[in-house]
Amino acid sequence: MLKVYSKMVGVLGRMQGVLEQIERRDRDLGNQLRRAGSSVALNIAEGSGSHGGTRLARYRTALGSARETGACLDVAVAFGYVREVDPGVLAELDEVRAMLATLVR
Repeated sequence: MLKVYSKMVGVLGRMQGVLEQIERRDRDLGNQLRRAGSSVALNIAEGSGSHGGTRLARYRTALGSARETGACLDVAVAFGYVREVDPGVLAELDEVRAMLATLVR
């Protein structure tokens, strides 16, 4: 499995606390964050077992979902659902997005 998969699973684990805070204030946004984050890991896993264009499509979908994950976190901060997101989590999510961007080039 790719290193990016392990990194994203780690991000998901580290996001658990902020996800629970968001869900207490906005269940829909929390669900959206949960789905987007899960989609990243699941599409990376699916892509790593695929070939050719299917692989590229899965990695592109994972990148879009990684961007959506970050946007959910931004919205949660903007709406005041959380004061801030752990900078380490954001940095790791940025690494995931960079790794995926490299894979889809």
